Amino acid sequence: MQFRQFGRTGLTVSRLCIGTGTFGKQTDETEAHKILDKAAEDGVNFIDVADIYPPGAEVGGAEIITGRWLSNKRGSFILGTKGGGRMGPAAWDAGNSRKRLLDAIDASLRRLNTDYVDLYQLHMDDPATPLDEVAEAMDAIVRAGKARYIGVSNFLAYRLARALGRQDTLKLTRFVSAQPRYNLLFREVERELLPLAEEDRLAVIPFNPLAGGLLSGRYRHGDTPEKGRFSSELGGFGAMYHARYWHEREFETVGKVRQIAERQRTPMSTLSIAWVLANPAITSVILGASRIAHLTDTLAAAEYCLDCEVKAQLDEVSIEYRRGDAGK
Repeated sequence: MQFRQFGRTGLTVSRLCIGTGTFGKQTDETEAHKILDKAAEDGVNFIDVADIYPPGAEVGGAEIITGRWLSNKRGSFILGTKGGGRMGPAAWDAGNSRKRLLDAIDASLRRLNTDYVDLYQLHMDDPATPLDEVAEAMDAIVRAGKARYIGVSNFLAYRLARALGRQDTLKLTRFVSAQPRYNLLFREVERELLPLAEEDRLAVIPFNPLAGGLLSGRYRHGDTPEKGRFSSELGGFGAMYHARYWHEREFETVGKVRQIAERQRTPMSTLSIAWVLANPAITSVILGASRIAHLTDTLAAAEYCLDCEVKAQLDEVSIEYRRGDAGK
């Protein structure tokens, strides 16, 4: 396993991070603990959770399962969680208001059975809440010792830049990381967010490196998946993934990636994640897995040396997804 400094902080994290979005729904606790065991054996020291994982009636389950696994080894891992997603029926059960965030961090710590998280992130932007209020609430969380660092997820570059500006002006704790969606089928963040991160020395920890599994090569356009991110068992979450990726154009690109992978005699999953890691702006890539078998090819990406010519081929077959007009 390789490691990298976490943005401008003194923290060092593994270049692969284990995501827990399936824990508690698609993945039961026994299998989830096997996944975490395997990742730890391979040198992963970074775990990504969120209060709204997994989606649906089991919400919060991923933090509980992860907290139980960490119970006797908390100090050996960098733990990040996220808040701001909907956790209940009341209007204040979602969003980035001071009330919501201060309640959310306490609830996450209870589920994780820990006194602090290393990284606390806004799960998504909340335009209804003033950035000053958000920044002050996140600063209070750090000053209370409940989080060591703070970051954002799913933020547009201009909103992150504005937030950083307000934090600097108000002399508040600064965001140190961004967690965007990034893969061969979604490259829009290369245009503004990644340059901002490099210029401001922010850590970047992308999720969805396999586009919900599409870049593993296990789906065909005519399939009706019964399990996984594109299945009906996930309800609206599965519908969201269909809207993102389940289009003829994306499947044509997957076919081109498959051809490149076959010529290299390398699994598509390994090649696709190695491509993400090859971008110098990327700190650590979040791997999702519903079964331990899914980790074999993805963990291998940490040690895979992506040839410059092969990277150029992958860049070329996916260039349309950088422009922001793919599928429109």
